Amino acid sequence: MAQELIVYTDGSSRGNPGPGGYGAILMWGGKAKELSGGFRKTTNNRMELMAVIAALQALNRPGLSITVYSDSQYVVKAVKEGWLRNWIATNFKGGKKNKDLWLKYDALAKQHQVKFVWVKGHADNPYNNRCDELATSAADQKNLPPDNGFESGEN
Repeated sequence: MAQELIVYTDGSSRGNPGPGGYGAILMWGGKAKELSGGFRKTTNNRMELMAVIAALQALNRPGLSITVYSDSQYVVKAVKEGWLRNWIATNFKGGKKNKDLWLKYDALAKQHQVKFVWVKGHADNPYNNRCDELATSAADQKNLPPDNGFESGEN
């Protein structure tokens, strides 16, 4: 059986909207890589999704089997329960938010086999807790760049 990439993700927003950040840990073959970043004004849901996108963007080859662990019901249910498929099919009709990020996620995810597992946030999972630390630390940085998709008002 092919080796599986394990990814833990979390997003944070200081205020909602407010300064936000994301964190991700990618684990493969006994090695781990941490990713994080932040934006000056964004939302928690955008950062939860951005953590997954950042993890997928960090990959340098297609066709991986990936399990993403997230404490975001929004992200996990959107994929597992088919909300995203419906949003794309209806061009995000009815004001569904974060179209820019969902389309970016969808394009990246199509290159791999991605499955999601929901984990309880702020509990006893050390990887989820570390992602929270990465996300909140990123949100607290000075001189954060704009989240153009959010600040443009299009999402």
